[in-house]
Amino acid sequence: MIQAGGCFWIDVLRPSFQEMHLISKIFGIHALTVEDIMTQDVREKCEVHANYYLVSFRSFDADPNSELYLEPKCIYNVVMRSGIITFHMDPAVHQYHVLRRIRRQIDHIVVTPDWLNYAIIDDITDLLAPIMQMIEFEVDSIDELVLVISSSEQSDMLLRISTVRKRIMMVLRLLQGKADVVHNSDTAMEAALDQRKGHEVLLYLGDVLDHIVTMTQNATHYDGVLGRAHANYLAQISIELTVSSNRTNDVVAKLSALAAIVVPLNFVTGMFGSNFLVPFQNYDGLAPFFTVLAMCLGFVVVVFAWARWSQIL
Repeated sequence: MIQAGGCFWIDVLRPSFQEMHLISKIFGIHALTVEDIMTQDVREKCEVHANYYLVSFRSFDADPNSELYLEPKCIYNVVMRSGIITFHMDPAVHQYHVLRRIRRQIDHIVVTPDWLNYAIIDDITDLLAPIMQMIEFEVDSIDELVLVISSSEQSDMLLRISTVRKRIMMVLRLLQGKADVVHNSDTAMEAALDQRKGHEVLLYLGDVLDHIVTMTQNATHYDGVLGRAHANYLAQISIELTVSSNRTNDVVAKLSALAAIVVPLNFVTGMFGSNFLVPFQNYDGLAPFFTVLAMCLGFVVVVFAWARWSQIL
């Protein structure tokens, strides 16, 4: 628990049902809010109650080496007139970041419950910025290399495209609903501005909304670029398969032409080597041999010339 600028901030990690019942009784938290917090309702939303408004905002695991990387983690901000209570079931770094920001900018800001709510939302949003930069670098690299890679690197390229598209889908899932929550937070704050300080927080939330919309648009654009790169990759593979098939067909055609030349010669030589009476069998000279040889060579020359003329060979 901290207290600054006339307001308090209570951060609650993994509250039990008894602790949650006691907190709700002390601060007048509605039973539906308690149910959302304890059941870890993953839908991001902003609900206005009699003496507070609830902001449910999804954070995520930002450790690239973690098995739960980019997995959503819910943070619930109960914003009241005199302070804010944050609930979360998993450890988070946003509280430390906000405290460091308060110490650094204490002379330039007015710390109010609404500002603390904005600071937590802004810190969660800022954690997505380096991920989007990494995605942008990967997408640009894939888009440039997809048409110039060698066949040995094609399997690696398919893995890269799939990995980045999966990461984009996870980022889009995290961004989905955040714009509505920030907009509804603006509405909830406007209804209470006559009773609270910090009109500039509305401007800050507007800036966060711009960042969320921009990142959503960029993620959608990157997904489209990867979709085009994937299509180009498949088209390149299809072209290579077609070229390979044409080469195979060309080799088969040449082998077929050679077989058409050799088979008749085998037939002729086989007939003259049979164990029955054949022409020139009792002839003592070599004239029949050279005659048959000349006929075979003439046949080969004629068939070869026809194959070349037909562009088979």
